[in-house]
Amino acid sequence: MSAITQASAQVAKTVAVTTGKVANAKSMMIWRPHGNKMFETFSFLPPLSDAEISKQVQYLLNNGWTPCIEFEDSAHAYTDGHGWANMDTSINAGYYDNRYWVMWKLPMYGCQNPDEVIAEINTCIKCFPDCYVRVAGFDNIKQVQCSAFLAHRPASEAACAVDQRQVQG
Repeated sequence: MSAITQASAQVAKTVAVTTGKVANAKSMMIWRPHGNKMFETFSFLPPLSDAEISKQVQYLLNNGWTPCIEFEDSAHAYTDGHGWANMDTSINAGYYDNRYWVMWKLPMYGCQNPDEVIAEINTCIKCFPDCYVRVAGFDNIKQVQCSAFLAHRPASEAACAVDQRQVQG
């Protein structure tokens, strides 16, 4: 065998070596772009229990943030486009341009107990059962929203099951 043929054979052997990435490509999933509405932190999870919500509210309070409860119906809670900006925000839950929810009462200034927030969330849900409800945490020094999470999703707007949020390519 000539040196050129041996070199070609060596290159062929090198190309045939795999890192396993090709085999793993079939296990990769593609995000389903439609009917996959997500809101805020944790909205991809099953509904949070009162105990889990309480822990998140305690986190807000520990950081000195003021809890604020907001709600909105499904027609207005989710924004696909933004007028002149013509932005599709269907996969950008954290993008807030022109997405405002109705505030439930006033922000809970001076609140020190997560149970107070849970009680207000439950009252909001009782009054508006067909609305999404979220809890936001506002920093009064920076004057910005620092955190928010979905506390209630109406039964008519059940989240897409975790195993249906992506498709195998």
